Amino acid sequence: MSERGKRTEPSVDERYTQWKSLVPVLYDWLANHNLVWPSLSCRHCDIIVCCLCIILSTLGFIYLCLVTQTDGSVPNTLVIANCEVVKPRVAAAEHISQFNEEARSPFVKKFKTIIHPGEVNRIRELPQNSKIVATHTDSPDVLIWDVEAQPNRHAVLGATNSRPDLILTGHQDNAEFALAMCPTEPFVLSGGKDKSVVLWSIHDHISTLAADTGAAKSPGSGGTNAKHASKVGGSNDKPVDSPSIGPRGIYQGHEDTVEDVQFCPSSAQEFCSVGDDSCLILWDARVGSAPVVKVEKAHDADLHCVDWNPHDVNFILTGSADASVRMFDRRNLTSGGVGSPVHKFEGHNAAVLCVQWSPDKSSVFGSSAEDGILNIWDHEKVGKKQDPVGSRMQNVPPGLFFRHAGHRDKVVDFHWNSSDPWTIVSVSDDCESTGGGGTLQIWRMIDLIYRPEEEVLAELDSFKSHILTCSS
Repeated sequence: MSERGKRTEPSVDERYTQWKSLVPVLYDWLANHNLVWPSLSCRHCDIIVCCLCIILSTLGFIYLCLVTQTDGSVPNTLVIANCEVVKPRVAAAEHISQFNEEARSPFVKKFKTIIHPGEVNRIRELPQNSKIVATHTDSPDVLIWDVEAQPNRHAVLGATNSRPDLILTGHQDNAEFALAMCPTEPFVLSGGKDKSVVLWSIHDHISTLAADTGAAKSPGSGGTNAKHASKVGGSNDKPVDSPSIGPRGIYQGHEDTVEDVQFCPSSAQEFCSVGDDSCLILWDARVGSAPVVKVEKAHDADLHCVDWNPHDVNFILTGSADASVRMFDRRNLTSGGVGSPVHKFEGHNAAVLCVQWSPDKSSVFGSSAEDGILNIWDHEKVGKKQDPVGSRMQNVPPGLFFRHAGHRDKVVDFHWNSSDPWTIVSVSDDCESTGGGGTLQIWRMIDLIYRPEEEVLAELDSFKSHILTCSS
């Protein structure tokens, strides 16, 4: 960013005040939920459990991972919550703008609590069966949970840990963030500090988990499980009494910690990874454990996140500590590691932590960063003149068309809702700005922003004619 841009950049409080004044204009729906403890991951899910009430609005089901790292007064938890999301063009503007930043939203209701052994750093759901989720904690193992079968627990000091339904082993060092589940097969992918990418198949265990649903699970049964549960905050001890499986494959090619992984949307055998070595690596399990393509200098700093376009498998997004997002076309990459991005997107002032393609439109994606901003981009708009909604930036980054500035600290994760494609859940870790806790937001921008311009103008013209007729 230019020196002029830096001088005119508003403070976090000024930016937030400006954003909140624009909420009635920019948003069709917004729920703000204060979290007592920081959360490093959040997910939408279409079907988890049967809802016990029937209401006129649509219901979205959201996974919340809450990490209690402060004083150890309560255990770490995986929380299943349901959130009431009002249908498009139903909510009154004054209702969505009247919220208390320090309060919990009445639209977000805790449904189930699972006491997690160790910190919850990342959660991903199995697309074929969304009640099956994987979590990354502060250990080398990946934990698999059947959230529907798990008993509801009370997160109080001294409570024993819930027992995972399956443990995936294979890493030689802690694996904390890089985690993905395959959209075509029940495969799990992970990366860690051991510089490895590890692949598992849980196909044979899905039916076993379903069969065990009817069996009562006694939390904390057995002395060894209770002993492990007392170690809140985590260690490398495994939760006992849970079956474990080894990897289907281990893939070596990174020279530093693997920070994120992602499957190819059309193939369970193809996947990619990024890491602190600034490399983007493409893998194909059918041809061995060595990289198929290795882009040695994908960014100018550590890479934190990656996503593969579900609509066009040629395009891959990466986000980095250099504050940029880059889009690569794998057809332009060679086995020698030569390749340059198709586009560079520079609209953040700090490290990019999460990138994700829209499930609805192939050219749209989001990026969130340590600057507290969640940007929405459309790479088809690159080269076209536009002003991003929700921003007063003088120099508009190409492709940027919406800025969500509702968080006051780093936005660590976000997720598009596949059933309601323009509804997004985002979460920020507010430890640095408020000294603790986090903020969960479920929001949907007004459709006048993303619909085709001709369609919007026609609607506004019709509305104008209606107003004039009523006035006369």
